[in-house]
Amino acid sequence: MGAAEEVSVDHYFAYGSNMNPARLGARGVPFADARSAWLPDMGLRFNKRATRHPHWGCANVVPAPGERVEGVLYRLADPAAILRLDRFEGTPVEYLRHLCRVETAAGPVEAWIYVAHPERVAEGLRPPRWYLEHLLAGRTHLSADYAARLSRVECHPEEGSGWP
Repeated sequence: MGAAEEVSVDHYFAYGSNMNPARLGARGVPFADARSAWLPDMGLRFNKRATRHPHWGCANVVPAPGERVEGVLYRLADPAAILRLDRFEGTPVEYLRHLCRVETAAGPVEAWIYVAHPERVAEGLRPPRWYLEHLLAGRTHLSADYAARLSRVECHPEEGSGWP
């Protein structure tokens, strides 16, 4: 993908810790607005190995017919800001960035999304509570049922400290 093509998309779909708008702001990724969106036939899993703890799981999406991943669709104030977010997401070692179609109440939108690199995926991982709280910070963009399911995710007993 060429550099001009790389920054021409101005939407980013967050389903993990970047659902917290404060986290996105702290990472220097300004956005013009945010709204609810979802990925049909995809499932949320915490199967991406964290870089700082071998048993912590970070959010990832996987094909899952009949499931749906809800999240926040950000319209980036500067489309090139996605390149800055690549650094925080560890692209291309930790996560791979893909262009995908997300659904919104107003219709489909093309947006960037991060998917765990296959070599970073493992089973039996659980997120620490502080990490899950970042997801729940986006609850205004989630259905009540989805937010309730997130609240019930079993967390890793070792909290440790968060990372930026």
